[in-house]
Amino acid sequence: MVKGMARQLRDQDITCSIAQAAAVVGDWWSLLIVREVARGHLRFEDLLTELGISRKILTERLRHLVDHGVLERRPYQSGPVRNDYVLSEVGAALAPVLISMQDWADRWIVGDGTLTGVSLPNSPPAQRVHSLVGTAIPHPLRLPASGGGELEVVDPSLPTVLFAYPATGVPTPLPPGWNEVPGAVGCTLENRLFRDAAARFATDGIAIRGVSTQRQDEQAAFAEMEGIPFPLLSDVDLRLAAALRLPTFRSGQTLRLKRLILVVDPERVIRHVIFPVVDIPAAVTESHEAARTLT
Repeated sequence: MVKGMARQLRDQDITCSIAQAAAVVGDWWSLLIVREVARGHLRFEDLLTELGISRKILTERLRHLVDHGVLERRPYQSGPVRNDYVLSEVGAALAPVLISMQDWADRWIVGDGTLTGVSLPNSPPAQRVHSLVGTAIPHPLRLPASGGGELEVVDPSLPTVLFAYPATGVPTPLPPGWNEVPGAVGCTLENRLFRDAAARFATDGIAIRGVSTQRQDEQAAFAEMEGIPFPLLSDVDLRLAAALRLPTFRSGQTLRLKRLILVVDPERVIRHVIFPVVDIPAAVTESHEAARTLT
């Protein structure tokens, strides 16, 4: 009886995509390796340092992920050959899975189960964001832009203020209950405040980028309607969120970025963080002052 049940479960697993996915990336170390590669740690020694893993286990897991098409080897040195491990198209498609897991744990494991667009100052999500200071945004990282095509998240020649916001209600209406989610309201105001200050930022040699998980066409329509002079970037595939482990909340069956501001130098190093953002006008002013110190 037990043997028959085991055989039946194995047969079911053949057609169960959850089981098939778990067979490829369900292992603890495999998931963490994908997380670190998404964060820009591409070399064997870097992965050893970040993960605290044994060389044997890392070698085995990397081989497994390469064999299953999640990672690709790209030589960066010959004689002897040394490889970077980069996400393939298959691996990059795991970004929403990683962020969904993170979002679930932020709410239900390290949080109290409350649906919220903000985080307490000393909470694990806040600590995670503030630990970004001094780290670099992976390169390249291009996202669909409101002006068309794709754009790097950081200006290559100027300090960049990168502000993440949950969603605007134009042109697509916001989901029911939006106004009841703490921290969700204020995205149009924030964009308008940065718009009104854009000339001052430009005069001081500071670039501005806005980013949300809305689609590129939604952002383009909003930017045209509001006269937004800077690019709005679409992280609809959660590539930036995965690269920086940005905090999110789920509303309308969509993961939304929590409101935060990063001040980044032209070398892509994050120099200043504002999170949580509880006073939007003050945060816009603070981001300008922080970026001016980099010019």
